[in-house]
Amino acid sequence: MRFSSLAVAAALSRAATASLQIVPGGTWTTPNGEHLQAHGAGLVVVNGTYYMVGEDKSGGGSFSNVNCYASTDLVQWTLVGALLSRTSSGDLGPNRVVERPKVIYNEKTKKYVLWMHMDSSSYGEARVAVATGDSVCGKYQYIRSFQPLGRESRDMGLFKDDDGKGYLLTEDRKYGLRIVGLSDDFLSPTENVFGWKLDGGARVEAPAMLKLGKTYFMFASMMTGWDSNENQYTTSTSLSSGWSAWKKFADSGSKTYNSQTTYILKTSESSAIYMGDRWLKDNLMASSYVWLPLSISGTSVTMKNFVSWVPTLNFAAWQQPPAEGSYEGEKATYGGKTRDVTCSKCSNKIAAGYIGGPDKGTLSFSGIKSDIDGLTTIRIKYINDDSGPRYANVRVNGDGGRKIAFLPAKGDPASSTLHAHLKKGSDNTIVFEGIGTTWGPDVDRLMVPVQ
Repeated sequence: MRFSSLAVAAALSRAATASLQIVPGGTWTTPNGEHLQAHGAGLVVVNGTYYMVGEDKSGGGSFSNVNCYASTDLVQWTLVGALLSRTSSGDLGPNRVVERPKVIYNEKTKKYVLWMHMDSSSYGEARVAVATGDSVCGKYQYIRSFQPLGRESRDMGLFKDDDGKGYLLTEDRKYGLRIVGLSDDFLSPTENVFGWKLDGGARVEAPAMLKLGKTYFMFASMMTGWDSNENQYTTSTSLSSGWSAWKKFADSGSKTYNSQTTYILKTSESSAIYMGDRWLKDNLMASSYVWLPLSISGTSVTMKNFVSWVPTLNFAAWQQPPAEGSYEGEKATYGGKTRDVTCSKCSNKIAAGYIGGPDKGTLSFSGIKSDIDGLTTIRIKYINDDSGPRYANVRVNGDGGRKIAFLPAKGDPASSTLHAHLKKGSDNTIVFEGIGTTWGPDVDRLMVPVQ
C-alpha cells in the first residue's frame, strides 16, 4: 500500500463523506443502466476529468461503436457518446473489427487523434486506422486504415512522451512488438524506434507504456488469444535501447488475475493503475474490467489482487476496502413470489430468486448499518444463469431507484456495484424490484461498507 502523510489526511477527510470503490471483475453499471462498454480502453485526462475510450461489444465481436465515458472519480462513469459508429459500408461497415482504440492530444494541431486496430472478421488484414476530433468526446472524422511502415499490426497502444512526441505501440506476428515514432501531427508512422524480435525473443501483445521520472515501463501480455496469461513488463531509460528482460508483475499462476493489459494510468510520479480486460471470448459483451493499483519501487513493479479498493487523493494513493457488513438475501423480506433458490456456491447455499418477472417479486433489506452519511459503493453478490444481462430497479431509502445491470454469472456468485447515499446509523433500506416483467438476479447477499 502506498501512502504519504498528505494522502492519509486526504483519505480521512474523504472517508467522512464517501467510500467509492473499484470492484475488479464486477458488473460496472453506468447511469444509463447498462454495463460499461469500453473494452480495450485507453484514458485521456482533460481539466481534471477522465475520459475513457473503448470498444462497444454490446453487439458481439463486430464493430458497433467506439464509446467515450467521463468520470471525475474513476468509479462513476457516464456515457457521453460514440466517437465513431458503424456505417453502411467501408472500414466501419458491417462485420468489421475495431479494437483497442486509444486517443492522445496533439498540441500543435489542437486535435485529438484516435488510433485503433482495424481488421476483417477473419483477422486477415492486420491494419491500424486513424481518426481525429476537435473535442475528446465529440464526433471524430475517420481518415484511413493501413499497415504501419508496411508491417502487420494487431493489438496496439499509443504513448505520448514528456516532450510531446507520439509513438505507436504495435504488434506484428511476423516480426514482434515494436515502438514506432509518429509524425508531428500524430497521423502517420515515421520510423521504427525499437522492436522485440520473435527469433528468440518474447512473443507479446497488448502493449501499454508508462513513464515515471526517467524510466519507461512497457507492459504487455503473452500471446494466448482471448485466454488470460502471465502478463509481463520491461523497463529502460531509453525508448530505442537498453530494455530489460521481460518479467511478471502479478502473482505467479494468477494469469494476471484473469485479465489482459489494455492501459496503464499514471496517477503520480510514483504510482499508477493497471487497467485490464477480463475477456469472455464466447460472450464479449459480458467481458469485465480488472483495475488494480500497481506498487512501483525503482524499476520493480508488483500487483496484488483485491475484491475491491478505494482510490484516494487524486488517485495517487489507494486504500483496501473499508470494513463491511454482510446481509444475506434469504434473510431479507420477500414480496410477490420471490423465494429461496438453491445456490451451491452462495454463502449459505441459498439465494433469493424470482425477483421481478410477471409476479413482480421484490426483495427488501432493512436495518442496514453505515457509520457515515454519504455516498458509498455497495457490492451485490448474485447469480445470473442467463446468457445476457439481467436488470433490477434498486431503491435506497425510499428513493425512485436506479437500474442496475447483472452480467451472466453461472456457478460462482459475481459482484455488481451499487453507488448510493446511505444515512449514518442502522435505519437504511435497500429494495430490489424487477423492470417491466423481466427477471432480476438471484441475490446471494449485500456487502455494505460500515466505516
